Amino acid sequence: MTSVPARGPAPAPLRGHRPGDFVLAAPGRTLLARDPVGEVVLRPGEPEGDLRERLAEGTAAGAPRPAVAVGALPFDPGAPARLVVPRTVVSMPRSADPPPPPGPPFEVRCRHEEPSAREYARGVARAVDRISRTGLRKVVLARALDLSLDRPVDPGWLLRRLAGQNPRGYAFAVEVPGADRRTTLVGASPELLVARRGRAVRCHPLAGSAARDADPDVDRRRARSLAGSEKDRREHAFVVAAIADALRPLCTALDVPARPSLTATATMWHLGTRITGELADPEVSSLALARAVHPTPAVCGTPTEAARQAVAELEPFDRGHYAGAVGWCDAEGDGEWAVALRCAEVSDREVRLFAGAGIVADSDPRAELAETAAKFRTVLAALGVEPHPTEPPTE
Repeated sequence: MTSVPARGPAPAPLRGHRPGDFVLAAPGRTLLARDPVGEVVLRPGEPEGDLRERLAEGTAAGAPRPAVAVGALPFDPGAPARLVVPRTVVSMPRSADPPPPPGPPFEVRCRHEEPSAREYARGVARAVDRISRTGLRKVVLARALDLSLDRPVDPGWLLRRLAGQNPRGYAFAVEVPGADRRTTLVGASPELLVARRGRAVRCHPLAGSAARDADPDVDRRRARSLAGSEKDRREHAFVVAAIADALRPLCTALDVPARPSLTATATMWHLGTRITGELADPEVSSLALARAVHPTPAVCGTPTEAARQAVAELEPFDRGHYAGAVGWCDAEGDGEWAVALRCAEVSDREVRLFAGAGIVADSDPRAELAETAAKFRTVLAALGVEPHPTEPPTE
């Protein structure tokens, strides 16, 4: 990745964030992009179309060589996506700097859950019933938590907080369309959707989760329980199989481990599988790969169309870019895309958090509700906001 700073020293990718910037902090490197000189519109069902042409135009307008397209894909592959070609791209090793201090505590003026805890549990029960009666095997149901705070939230500050608290994952900030105000999607995802470098392809899907605990003994027991959970292993296997099926026609070789391993974040344990492969056609870009595997059963369910229909019927809100993908693709086809999880839409003092859980035949509504509450904790902890006392226990 070429770095082309503006005049003066290159901005630090995390500390240098300013409104409208794109930042993706991967485990090894952090990319900052700013000053758009072009746009790439991805319409539903169409190939990448004029990606190369837009990137070539960006290079002619002063973008780095190779030019890069950055942005976010929405959850719904039937919705259009807009990526931008930036003039300034900075790629640096990920900083080991500690997160900034939380500052004065935010006061929550208003808090609203959509759906409510009770309504979400009912939705889970309806999903389990649907699974028992139809060919649906898994559906991911999400809920949102809206916070109205006493003062504006700086997306760059929140980004640094999340990156510092989750150094082994992906932290991101990307501007997304808002109703009538600037909206930034900020998050700390543990999950790599897909990455491509040359012909090498990597994926690290996660599915099957358990909340972590401050007591080391309890935390270890939860990890062991997750690793041995038949329900969670089955949920995870759906995801791995779907990604492998999508990649096999595109690869000459594909390595899919037979068993998942444990992946830890500050708040959650997950089952994860590291999939690697080699592309048959070097013209297949990271963006094409991301669109080929998204949405995976980890964020939607399986079979995909039946799960999407269930999400549309059982969730009372539009996910937008939550559970979509955030990433970049350059003119050579290389790039990296993270699943947009553990995230929030930030608009001045209004913050909307998202969290979801995978529902299968033997899911328990109370346990799935508790999982979403645990996942909210990633952004709540970065904000310094205490979970609502009525949220369910994580035991």
